Amino acid sequence: MRRRLTQQTAPVAKLADFGSLAEVSAWLDSHVNLEATAGEVKGLSLEPMASLLAALGEPQRDYPAVHITGTNGKGSVAAMVSALAQRWGFSVGTYTSPHVMRLNERMQYNAEPISDEDLAALFAHLRLVENHLVADGVVEMCSWFELVTAAALRWFADVAVDIAVVEVGKLGRYDATNVLASRVGVITNIGRDHTDGQPGWQQKVMEEKAGILHPNAVAVLGEMTPNLVDIAARQEPAGMLVAGDAFCLEQDAPAMGGRLIGVRTPRARYEDVYVSLFGEHQGQNAAVAIAAFEALVDQELDEAVLEVLGDLAVPARFEVVRRQPLVVIDGAHNPNAIAAVAHTLQAEFDVSGNTVWVMGMMRDKEPAAMLQAIINTGTSCDLLVCCAADWPRALPATDLAAVAEEVGLTSVVATSVPEAVECALQVATDTLGAVMITGSLYVAGAARRHLLGEDR
Repeated sequence: MRRRLTQQTAPVAKLADFGSLAEVSAWLDSHVNLEATAGEVKGLSLEPMASLLAALGEPQRDYPAVHITGTNGKGSVAAMVSALAQRWGFSVGTYTSPHVMRLNERMQYNAEPISDEDLAALFAHLRLVENHLVADGVVEMCSWFELVTAAALRWFADVAVDIAVVEVGKLGRYDATNVLASRVGVITNIGRDHTDGQPGWQQKVMEEKAGILHPNAVAVLGEMTPNLVDIAARQEPAGMLVAGDAFCLEQDAPAMGGRLIGVRTPRARYEDVYVSLFGEHQGQNAAVAIAAFEALVDQELDEAVLEVLGDLAVPARFEVVRRQPLVVIDGAHNPNAIAAVAHTLQAEFDVSGNTVWVMGMMRDKEPAAMLQAIINTGTSCDLLVCCAADWPRALPATDLAAVAEEVGLTSVVATSVPEAVECALQVATDTLGAVMITGSLYVAGAARRHLLGEDR
């Protein structure tokens, strides 16, 4: 019999000395944003984060955690594990990054984003704490991501979550989240992102991601080569569950509005599980999530718990936002993810007219490889509308268009994401086609705000 816990209610926030979330954002933006380092690990340290959390009362020790890293699929696996945990009866804190539309999305309690008031109160307190630490010479200054992560971990303790599901920001070993008392450490996969692609890059990436594994936690690994599994084993986790060995995806077929999967785990065989997300890759993500949650509770899961996977909605993960014409948003930001998006569009949707892609990406990405991924799947790209998100690291739209010409794709340049969306909608509507918006979560978020009318 699994335990059922009474969910806690978040405390009423006290008046904060931030007048608005715009003021919170301005204060955060005055700090170095390590999300912009694109995986650089030289000179990184967990000491500032440890000092910050010590001053906050070590909130990360108040609850066990599922800690998730990997090149692709982290957000989807986090959403699945959180949903399973909530259906099981746990109160769940979920921390993901980056956000799609609003900062509040990064920290959730039982699938509800933190309120503006609680967020402002948290950061007002964090500002005081940081000022004291700087004045005492304990830290020079915290980073943007350290402050946001600390706020989430403190809030989870304040609302007394039973379990925290936490997504790594970059890599793992030196990520600000790597301070958790995790029970399960997940590595979804290893792909080419935030790397120079030189020989041995897979091993180097795995060594950093495996840094979240430790002797008190069970390691759950998605599909990967044996040499990468060996790297994880060197961390001496409490146990290891590897896809294709300890657990296996035995069924993964398209179904109306998602997938129908079957998963074998060390404790059971789960058949005909409906997952309300599109794409073969989401079948793999679901298998990892089921294995991870099963390892957390150390029990077989019943059908009522698994049914929650049929009610999932994860923004900007092959999210269908319109049907006539078909409009899909996905935050895919590396060649493997783009290939998965292209394959899903081709395999699971019947598009009679032109397929228009809206794309924008960061400067550190590989535009040629990402565009070639579309071509290699054989998916239609009748027009590529190039744009750039309003973000310092965004690749100029003209640069992307130049690469498109090199690989043989017809493209146009838009001056903004909303303009790109409107251009694509006009072409797709005239031909009863489809619009695929992708390349970056920053582009996905801007497009989503525009389509929902929140940028007006």
